[in-house]
Amino acid sequence: MSSIVTQVEIDREPEEVFAYVTDPANFSEWQDNVTGGHMDDGPTRVGSICSTTRRIGGSERSVSSEVTVLDPPRAWAVRGTDGPIRSMVNVAVEPIGDGQASRVTIDLDFAGHGIGKVLVPLLVRPQSRKEMQRNVARLKSRLESAG
Repeated sequence: MSSIVTQVEIDREPEEVFAYVTDPANFSEWQDNVTGGHMDDGPTRVGSICSTTRRIGGSERSVSSEVTVLDPPRAWAVRGTDGPIRSMVNVAVEPIGDGQASRVTIDLDFAGHGIGKVLVPLLVRPQSRKEMQRNVARLKSRLESAG
């Protein structure tokens, strides 16, 4: 099954967009069902752990992901490390025109483990397709209204 790819153009410089979109402390401001997030201690690097708290099935659950790509202000990727449903997220930020605007591409996929093998195609992927459209619209609104 193919990944979920969503793009949005934002009237902000790539450095500002990258810093915001890859900071888990901001995820709850623009992502459905996220109630909190943070990086582990120290400077973010490949191998760092990104922890988020999400509302899943009516309760809050902590989810951990490992940073697999870090190339500011162009690319960031994480892959889930625990639970029955593990996401793989790739974020690309590219300058548009004179560099005062950015195109953000978010590529989201899932791996199911145990019961997750059933849940990913039946529930998770369809719900995520709907959420991603709202998420990138909220991301654009947040960043463009910040200046």
